[in-house]
Amino acid sequence: MDFDNLTPESLLDQGLQALRDLLGPTWDVTVQPPQWNPTGEGRSLDALVQLQPDGDNVYTQLLVDLRASVTPRVVEERLLPKLDLIRQVNHFTNPVVITPWIAPRVQLMLRENGIGYIDLTGNVSLRVTRPAIVLYTEGDSRPPRSSAARSSKATLAGPKAGRLVRLLADVAPPYRAGELADAADLSLPYVSRLLDTLEDQLLIRREGRVITDVDWPELLRARAEQLNLLRHNPYVGMVAPNGIKATLKALSALPEMYSREIVLTGSYAARSVAPLAVGGQLMLYVPAGPHTPDDVGDDLGLLRVDKGADVLLLRAHDKVVFERTVYENGVHRVALSQLVLDCLSGPGRMPAEGEAVLAHMQEAPELWRAPQIPA
Repeated sequence: MDFDNLTPESLLDQGLQALRDLLGPTWDVTVQPPQWNPTGEGRSLDALVQLQPDGDNVYTQLLVDLRASVTPRVVEERLLPKLDLIRQVNHFTNPVVITPWIAPRVQLMLRENGIGYIDLTGNVSLRVTRPAIVLYTEGDSRPPRSSAARSSKATLAGPKAGRLVRLLADVAPPYRAGELADAADLSLPYVSRLLDTLEDQLLIRREGRVITDVDWPELLRARAEQLNLLRHNPYVGMVAPNGIKATLKALSALPEMYSREIVLTGSYAARSVAPLAVGGQLMLYVPAGPHTPDDVGDDLGLLRVDKGADVLLLRAHDKVVFERTVYENGVHRVALSQLVLDCLSGPGRMPAEGEAVLAHMQEAPELWRAPQIPA
């Protein structure tokens, strides 16, 4: 669907048509005459829509808010104050947002606060007490390509975003954009643009230019949505002829300067933090050289295979995966924040393992989060 040239009138028409299709032919969906504010400077609302079953005197009204996009910050700063005002004045009018697309996290915020929504990809939620209406449908969970392509805002995709996300998760605020840019080896303009995006998503909070709070669990989840562990880190499959334990023992016997670039992640790493299941493939990050996986495989006594691998050697997509690692039982493990990202974006049961690690991290953040940006 092309959203590039949507006018407010077209957005309203398409949103209400979606509502009519869901309610069926026995309901009247009527746009009421415009409501003008006392100063005559324009309408005080986008649209007032009346819903009424055929042959019934009972009806309800929807106060429609038309928006090109809806972010968590818009919900908090614009829609919730409007909702409070509506509830003080009229309990029979229901606020509804109509927009081209709504992200899953924003949908949840709207539902939790009793605000209806309709987007043009099929995400709909509307609950009315009288006359009784309960609608909930799911559409696209990702933004349409046209919307993503025309956005000039920085996103959480790409290795540069990964460096900033890791730093925000691993270090407790307060700090400024310049400090983050220096520590993550990124340009200040890029960091500033991405921080603006994160603030819009309520993933960070700022007072002036100082970041005072980071919602790091949701930040990690949001970053993981942009990742695919095995696609973004090209891997080589191996078989451990003598078993996984022998491979880990061989790894711990390597010189420390060499082994620090062979870093454990995935299910085996998650199990050492928050045991959830047994089995799974042993995953090790290695530097991204063309022959590095084969060299490491030889040192660990592994055999390269096309199918049935029980060890995956992942060429690291960025140096950040080797930062702030933990040395345990003779093996270097990725930092907890990187482990969450890898598991949430991994195959099979790995996302559940990632959530288990995330829950473990939330129990005592002070044990793994640095109090300030390292020098």
